[in-house]
Amino acid sequence: MSDASLSQSREPGPPRVVLVGVDFGPGSSFDPTLDELALLAESAGDAPVARVIARRKAPDAALFVGSGKADEIKFLVQAEQAHGVIFDQSLSPAQQRNLERHLGVEVLDRTGLILEIFGARARSHEGKLQVELARLEYLSTRLVRRWSHLERQRGGVGHRGGPGESQYELDRRMIEQKIKSLKAQLVKVKRQRNTQRRGRERNGTFRVSLVGYTNAGKSTLFNALTKAGTYAANQLFATLDTTTRQLYLAQAQRSVSLSDTVGFIRDLPHTLVESFEATLLEATEADILLHVVDAASPVLLEQIEEVQRVLQTIGAGHIPQVIVFNKVDALEPHQQPRHSQDVYELPDGTRACRVFVSAIEGQGLDVLRQVLSRAAIEGVGPENWPFQPSGHAIPVHNLTSDMPEAEPSLAGDPFINDAET
Repeated sequence: MSDASLSQSREPGPPRVVLVGVDFGPGSSFDPTLDELALLAESAGDAPVARVIARRKAPDAALFVGSGKADEIKFLVQAEQAHGVIFDQSLSPAQQRNLERHLGVEVLDRTGLILEIFGARARSHEGKLQVELARLEYLSTRLVRRWSHLERQRGGVGHRGGPGESQYELDRRMIEQKIKSLKAQLVKVKRQRNTQRRGRERNGTFRVSLVGYTNAGKSTLFNALTKAGTYAANQLFATLDTTTRQLYLAQAQRSVSLSDTVGFIRDLPHTLVESFEATLLEATEADILLHVVDAASPVLLEQIEEVQRVLQTIGAGHIPQVIVFNKVDALEPHQQPRHSQDVYELPDGTRACRVFVSAIEGQGLDVLRQVLSRAAIEGVGPENWPFQPSGHAIPVHNLTSDMPEAEPSLAGDPFINDAET
């Protein structure tokens, strides 16, 4: 949230916020726990103090949640002495403006919250350009909501703009010019990255990219494999900037290029996907993807599906994947996998090699290196992918389909529901 609310002064400590999620029925994006939104709020420096769930058939045009639920949220804001309200869905500029007037505090939607986090976390020149572009594109639709002075007219001698041109029009033109400048700068960045990639292609470099849901442990795995020392923390979007290092594979007797990319998340703002195109090209042009999954997450299926959706959006859905189930150290003893490697079936029916690891403890990293070595030596064509580990039968594990009865080889697999075993 911003430094000041619309009507309340803050007490010492992080801003207190109320979280709101709306269930619009089947097919809508809805988290009944609001746990992820709470993590996002905490990543932005806010302190969630209450959660509100609403159910509607369609968004209210004026207040998104309707007047009755808006009154309930207002009462909760006052009771909790909250400084703001964060919605788990995107709001229109008019809805955001109306809600702020009705509630008397600042209102932020999911898109704005993610943009705030990205703005605070970007470190490289490229990352800052990308975040600023997404922020300005988001802000350009909310000029009237944010500043009342934009309604005043300006013009005549001594003023910028033509006769009768409003401050709103001037600010919009300035933002459009800035957006144009940022896009031009990012084109240069993209050109530089393409030059670097062509250099790696000429050298015959095998390219591997880490992808996955945010906070799945990509950066920790990257550090464990390359000793890079990249910043890693147990928080959403700990790192935004792509880092590339050489990874030597002793079994293959060669080095491969390993890149750590920005994490994905449900309802990732489209403006961010577009702005981070130069960064995400590392994934679209990789020879193989390491799709890192938080094995201890209660919603890992939804996270896997979201990553697959984003990969399709950016044009990387066809690239072979190794599914890396990370954080197995966080599982209970009876949940530990029986094998370090097997075959996993993705939602679209594609089979992928799955490896169980703990990046923080080093468990399973030798198996992952062996998989990458074989990929670098033999390639990733349909004739030899997914790799079949030797020495035991491979359970084909599909978490996304309803199986009335599991095959004997699946019995005891911790990632199969009890009803299925």
